[in-house]
Amino acid sequence: MAERPRIGVTGTASRWSPGWWCTAAALRLAGATPERISVRHKPTGRPLQGLVIGGGDDISPEHYHGDLREKVKSDPERDLLEIHWIEYALKHGLPLLGICRGAQLINVVLGGDLHLDIRPLRRKTYNRPGLLPTKQVFLTEGSALSRLASRKKLRVNSLHHQAINRLGWGLRIVGEDLDHFTQAVESASGQPIIGVQWHPEYLFYLPSQFGLFRWLRRCAG
Repeated sequence: MAERPRIGVTGTASRWSPGWWCTAAALRLAGATPERISVRHKPTGRPLQGLVIGGGDDISPEHYHGDLREKVKSDPERDLLEIHWIEYALKHGLPLLGICRGAQLINVVLGGDLHLDIRPLRRKTYNRPGLLPTKQVFLTEGSALSRLASRKKLRVNSLHHQAINRLGWGLRIVGEDLDHFTQAVESASGQPIIGVQWHPEYLFYLPSQFGLFRWLRRCAG
């Protein structure tokens, strides 16, 4: 039997981390072996064939020339750890899936920036966070994401108050909500990079969401 590809999963260092457990379950079902990486969970040193950059706290504005006077809930150690792993994945061509904060950080590493707080700017979508798929996202026809989801519109959950503003180098927007905030990005050159603003790990019971983990496992070999 062929060995399952090993996928690194970054995230919070908290002992109780629903995001990690759900991501790990989705990856195992997709045929991969997850490896947890955080400031408390050191990598084993075994070769990785892909990476998931998970959701969590805000990204410190210092990494994208944002307003340092703004109050954000940040984790400086985690910022540096995940920036390292994103740069590693880009350098070595590893498939990369960014989830919520992870999508934002991929954008920042590639030279983009963020809206510090989109809540006052929303007009057609709720500010209320939730794990259930109640929010609409419209996908770009012909994008890798629309192909793997097999549809042009998704219902997703929403736990964020920040979002991608200026796009990073080499990325293109492939998903927007009703307020036209960026909800999904992917590589413009066909590299295996997808970032989504929602949390598919809590929705992997839906085929359109599980498709993201199957895509990552497939790209990882």
